[in-house]
Amino acid sequence: MDNRKSWLTIDRRRMLGVMAAPVAAKAAAPPAQTLPTVAIGKHQVTRLVAGYNPIGGHSHAVPVLSRIMKDWFTPERTLDYALACERNGINTWQISVDQKVFGALRAAKDRGSKIQHICLMRDEEPATWKEIVNLKPIAVVHHGGVTDRFFYRGEQEKVKDFVKKAHDFGLMAGVSSHVPEHIARVEDSDYGNDLYMTCLYNVVREAAKLKAGLGDVPVDELFLSGDPARMLAVVGQVKRPCLAFKVFAAGRLCNNEASMDRAMRFAYERMKPGDGLIVGMFPMLSDEIAINAGRARRILTAS
Repeated sequence: MDNRKSWLTIDRRRMLGVMAAPVAAKAAAPPAQTLPTVAIGKHQVTRLVAGYNPIGGHSHAVPVLSRIMKDWFTPERTLDYALACERNGINTWQISVDQKVFGALRAAKDRGSKIQHICLMRDEEPATWKEIVNLKPIAVVHHGGVTDRFFYRGEQEKVKDFVKKAHDFGLMAGVSSHVPEHIARVEDSDYGNDLYMTCLYNVVREAAKLKAGLGDVPVDELFLSGDPARMLAVVGQVKRPCLAFKVFAAGRLCNNEASMDRAMRFAYERMKPGDGLIVGMFPMLSDEIAINAGRARRILTAS
């Protein structure tokens, strides 16, 4: 190992270890009152749901941040995340197919946690389906990026097949998408799903359409300021409950508390009373779990 690589490794380890305290320090605190809830099937789900993306290293920014996120979320910190969410009044965790998270869920249950979970997934192998069923999620949801690719290819019946398969396993089924028109088409065609996950930013626009409109294509995902209003207009019209995500534009609106307050309030005010938000949190530098739970509580109780 050369000196530069050795220094980077040591420095990275120090950085990843320095902020274990924000989550763990709250371990002895009494649980907060549960946040306001909505009904999804027979379950009461808090209108702020804990997200998964930082745990899996999906920053939607730059690779180095994704790597830092994934490495920081050790199995122990992933368990701490679940327990801290519950302690701050969040009763539901949106997860993905990830053995680190599955282990944290089992460990949380062993400690008496009652946190619920919703699993975002593709059409997985039979063994994975069996494991997911055994973990007893309140619902499984078809992955949004896959949903949108299927629609662009004219293969949207595969999404409907996923819903049926989930129901055959005795699970509630959801459909996720980044594209308002895809949510509207699923609703109009009645895929039989029980809920939606709706991205507030359409980061999967087709390159050909972008080039036609802009004369060029972005280097990476494109976040447009008008996207939340476009998706929330559809969210407000569909009959099924929606859990909207990327309310902070994957961190792009996290410049200050006022910006984050505006983004969250904008979403809550425009969605149905039976809808909620999913927020992925990364408590390395500050206790984002407590901060966002407090923000949601303040906005929801004031409305």
